[in-house]
Amino acid sequence: MPDYLDDLRLAHVLADAADATTMDRFKALDLKVETKPDMTPVSEADKAAEELIRGQLQRARPRDAVLGEEYGIEGTGPRRWVIDPIDGTKNYVRGVPVWATLISLMEAAEGGYQPVVGVVSAPALGRRWWAAKGHGAFTGRSLSSASRIHVSKVSKLSDASFAYSSLSGWEERGRLNGFLDLTRDVWRTRAYGDFWPYMMVAEGAVDICAEPELSLWDMAANAIVVTEAGGTFTGLDGRPGPHSGDAAASNGLLHDELLSYLTRRY
Repeated sequence: MPDYLDDLRLAHVLADAADATTMDRFKALDLKVETKPDMTPVSEADKAAEELIRGQLQRARPRDAVLGEEYGIEGTGPRRWVIDPIDGTKNYVRGVPVWATLISLMEAAEGGYQPVVGVVSAPALGRRWWAAKGHGAFTGRSLSSASRIHVSKVSKLSDASFAYSSLSGWEERGRLNGFLDLTRDVWRTRAYGDFWPYMMVAEGAVDICAEPELSLWDMAANAIVVTEAGGTFTGLDGRPGPHSGDAAASNGLLHDELLSYLTRRY
């Protein structure tokens, strides 16, 4: 099996470059922000970070395809880098430090492309998480200064901490009642949002999390970090990986119960 460590090292280099670009414009008074056709914001920093990553990949991995939130798909082949230059743009443009650059390498496999490398870099929080297939998940400042992370061992829903992003998406999909039932039956709930709940699941600080509407670039890096930390990452339909358009992540012990609540319609 490939070890993917060279790809992981490259992903860290890409994240370092993106961090410098995004932090340079974070809280800038003259930051330019536009509204995309789907009515979500995009800043000049989103575009600059993705352009920078694409440029470095073109030089370092010219045969690999690249899929990014801002500029779509370029190239073909069995290897595809998936980029979200700023996950949490709404936070970024308001000066909230909870945002991250997500970088993943996916490889063609049975059932579609699957993530084999992921880096989640949140420079305003001073945090970074990463994983490579078969090598575990880690957090730290760099590859040489890292601690391995593992999901929790909480096995009872009544003892579990549940993280989510918002209520509106669940209501729009007719799943709000099941979501609310879940919040009543767990020990604790918090709306951290975006990439952060998945990283806390991987660290064992949170036990379950879910979101009802996502794109591949929102999920690919998170998925490999969670699974390499010993957790489970699926769609709400139970399909493993980041391909369902929504996500549920857990320590594995609580996954079936999590899905049973969030798929209720009444």
